[in-house]
Parts: sequence; C-alpha cells; structure tokens
Amino acid sequence: MPSKARRNRRFAALVCTVAACMPSLTLANPQMVVDVNTGRVIAHEDAFRKWYPASLTKLMTAYTTFKAIRAGEVSLESIVVMSKKAADQPASKMYYKPGTQLTLDSALKILLVKSANDIAVAIGERVGGSLDNFVARMNADARSLGMTSSHFINPNGLPGKGQYTTARDLAVLAVALRREFPEYAGYFSLEGINTGKKEYPNYNLLIGRFDGADGMKTGYICASGFNQVSSATRNGRTVVSVVLGADSLGARADVSADLLQKALTTGGSGPRLDTLQPYGDGRDSVADISAEICNPQARQVRSEGRDDAGRMKLLSPYIHEMGRPPRTVFAGAIPGTEPVKNGAAGVAEIANVPIPKPRPTF
Repeated sequence: MPSKARRNRRFAALVCTVAACMPSLTLANPQMVVDVNTGRVIAHEDAFRKWYPASLTKLMTAYTTFKAIRAGEVSLESIVVMSKKAADQPASKMYYKPGTQLTLDSALKILLVKSANDIAVAIGERVGGSLDNFVARMNADARSLGMTSSHFINPNGLPGKGQYTTARDLAVLAVALRREFPEYAGYFSLEGINTGKKEYPNYNLLIGRFDGADGMKTGYICASGFNQVSSATRNGRTVVSVVLGADSLGARADVSADLLQKALTTGGSGPRLDTLQPYGDGRDSVADISAEICNPQARQVRSEGRDDAGRMKLLSPYIHEMGRPPRTVFAGAIPGTEPVKNGAAGVAEIANVPIPKPRPTF
C-alpha cells in the first residue's frame, strides 16, 4: 500500500472491538492492547501475523537478563566488557572500543533508551557466557512464556532468517515484564540517558507526553517498519499496547496513544490473552514491508512530518508537549576503561596503561 494511503488510514479503524475483529489484509497492521492485571485483550488486529521484531527484541533480552539477576548469576553491578564481536555490530550503537567496561545497570539503560546493538551483544555475552548460549536462553524463556510464534537469532533485533514474532507474543512478553519484574519497571520509563559526554533522549515519544505513560520499547528496520510496545498506568490500572509496521516515528506514537487511551477509558471484558485463538493470514511467513517503508517517497513523507525545529509532528489528541528537556540519568562506560589513543603517536592505550614505544635510536 502506498505511503500516503498508510498515513491516511492512521485514524481510520485504528482498532476493532473484540467481537467484531476479523482478519483482513486491507486493515491496519498488527496491533493489540491488553490489561496487565486481568490479562484481558481489549482490542486486537492481525495479532498472529508474523513480523520482524527489530529492536523490540531487546525486551526479550531484558527479560532473560532480569531472570539471570533474580537467579543470582549476575547483578546490576556486574561488569559488562565490550568484545570485538559486540563492537562490530551495525548501528544503532555506542561505538565503544573492545575492552570498554560498563556496569550491567548502565548497559541495560543504554539498551532500552539508546537501543544500542553493540550493547545488546555485550550483555548477551556477559549473561550467557557466550552469545549462542544467551540466544538459546532467550528462546527457552519465550517458549516458557507461551510465545508460540516467536524465535530469536540475536539479542538486538537485526534482521535475519529465523528472527520473527507477532503482536500477540509481544503482548505476552510485555505483560510478563510488568508482572514478574516490577522492580525493574523504571528502566523502561527513562526519558533519556547521558554518558557524561552526550545525552540521548528516549525514542518512545509517549514518555512525558501521554498521561500515565511508563514504558516500554521502540524498534525499526525497513522490513518491519516502525514498531512500538507501550505501557501506561492510571488509577492503579496498567495496560500495554503493541503496534507493528507503522510508517513513521509519529505514526507509531499516535496509534499507540489511541490504543492506550481506549484501554484506559473502557472496560476490559475481552478474552484472556492466553486463550486468544490464532486467526488470519500471514502466519506461515514473515511479512516484509521494505518496499513501502524504505523508498524515496516514503522518506520524503516522513521528512515532511517534522516541524521547522526537526521535531516529529504528532496527531493524536492524547499526546501533549513535554514543555521541558528530557530528564536524563547517567549510563556510560566506567571511567578509565575506554581505550584511548596517544595524540602524538596515534598508539592505542588501554585503561591508560602506556604501550611500550621504540627508543629514538631505533
């Protein structure tokens, strides 16, 4: 479907009622909203359609890491070391050199705010002992949660054969994160981080702009479009939403806001998430919408969706301006562990320990 048509449909039948929800390829892309406390599905559409998770994969990475912390295998003070494999990951990334060290606490903050692919691999290697072991644990945890249509091949969401999920499975994961690990909810609601050198705002445009917004994660690759898992709490009631395949940062925020508002202002009388039966097309292969998302026309439309200051224009009436700079928390490398270069000779030095240099007579 052309990008212009995708924009025009954003507020047309955003969600269907549970009773009337019927699969149709002409309707919006996968989406779902669920009451965390009751597990009731308030609205859903194409919830079982296979999709590339992109950086929403990092929610699974966080879940497996939180389990390891609870089991006593690691702690928030554990040291995460940047390996060459981690440093070689494509952007988005922190560009830390091999040998750089962070606490697991800082690494998790960077993972969930900056969505750094190098940090995701470094966490996986630290928690799992090896990247392969960690990915195996991710998949085991997904199976134990009942994520029946998900599989992961890495902890950062970079696309590849065998990396897929559904809106329904991501809702299962989001509910589990909120229920099982309430002590770590603050990681998902950070407005931004600072490394001591640079500040990074959260890509989730609802935080600080939608009443009650308190997480969780965004993701984007050409093949998946703009994805977002969101949570919000009002009057002691928490709901989570999943939006897959939006055509821009603003679109995924707008649809997420409308889903959350619907859930928070209506009763939760739908089926339980764990009893929702598979339906619809797209369950045998993973959707790829690269042609719609990554073409010159689509990029131009997204560029026109920003104001003169470069800020994304948001259309949902439930999103308001923050009115202040995002509040950031520190999340950076442990001082003295970043490899540096000797300015005069251009020789690498690790942790400020000089490397021997030839004498002038040589």
